[in-house]
Amino acid sequence: MTNPTIGIIGGSGLYEMAELSDREERTLSTPFGDPSGPYVIGTLRGTRVAFLARHGAGHRIMPSELNFRANIYGFKVLGVERILSASAVGSLKEEYRPLDIVVPDQFFDRTKGRISTFFGRGIVAHIAFAHPVCADLSKIAADSAQAVGATVHRGGTYVNMEGPQFSTLSESRLYRSWGMDVIGMTNLQEAKLAREAELCYATLALVTDYDCWHPDHDSVTVDLIIANLTQNAATAQKSIAEAVSRLGQARTCACKDALATAIITRPEQVPASVKQELAPIIGRYMKA
Repeated sequence: MTNPTIGIIGGSGLYEMAELSDREERTLSTPFGDPSGPYVIGTLRGTRVAFLARHGAGHRIMPSELNFRANIYGFKVLGVERILSASAVGSLKEEYRPLDIVVPDQFFDRTKGRISTFFGRGIVAHIAFAHPVCADLSKIAADSAQAVGATVHRGGTYVNMEGPQFSTLSESRLYRSWGMDVIGMTNLQEAKLAREAELCYATLALVTDYDCWHPDHDSVTVDLIIANLTQNAATAQKSIAEAVSRLGQARTCACKDALATAIITRPEQVPASVKQELAPIIGRYMKA
């Protein structure tokens, strides 16, 4: 069978894709350690895709513990070119209601020391990241979610907090005063690494709650979130399946050439071991 060209990352509540047929599990080891679990490769709407449960089987990995590098590297090795990510978020605006979907086009980093680059250890690269998601893929994701009946908000800023605790009231109010739109714990590092790996990346941010700023949601609880996760997961599965059916084969966006002018280290200065480890990512520009 052909290699998967589309990757799907399932967040809280989305631990599998029900429509997948011809399934097989692929367990990978990477230079950066092990991914969150095996990749489930199968056929979705006539296209080979690879699905990864972000938090592992049984939701056992905290956001701060996720091996983002291994997860994205694994997709690259499998032959994936585009990643559709689904993620539970809290809303920071009244008009973004629970069960709505936001397709953000910006991120704001509030994490603390997470590793979010493949580079270092003798090689330096500076990718352009002013526009952190793929506009083409994001449009298809938003169009698809709307087509299956979801209330969709296009654009907006996703605040990536550290967690695993939810926001304090003071923090929630501050993010609102800054004009932020939704808050979550996982997507920024994925977007950065996907860009370095020259993969298109888009997020379906599934609103589960209003965070703690809202007078009716002054205490966000796991029970409240889980009550909306099941509905969100069903909508996400339909949206992602529809998006896969709409995606063409050829990419015309700049994501596919993100490293073309980003690597600043001279090839002869890069350790051979690093060249070999990063071959799936930098092989177009630097031979091992």
